[in-house]
Amino acid sequence: MALFKKRTVAKAGEWYYCLQHQKVEEGPECPAKDRFGPYATREEAEHAMEIARERNLQWENDPRWHDAPAKDSSDED
Repeated sequence: MALFKKRTVAKAGEWYYCLQHQKVEEGPECPAKDRFGPYATREEAEHAMEIARERNLQWENDPRWHDAPAKDSSDED
């Protein structure tokens, strides 16, 4: 008995953005490693790359996630 079954039938209302094919899909058509989602609407999935860019910028500018500045080896002389 398989622990994890691959779902072959699309689930209505789940939208994904396929990174490999650069298109919106209803239900999981491509492997999980190649997609963003699920999104509630097709329109939201169409903006997946913009959403990812915005979230990356928020993360990069979040002061709670910045490491200490790297020491420059030339400063030690």
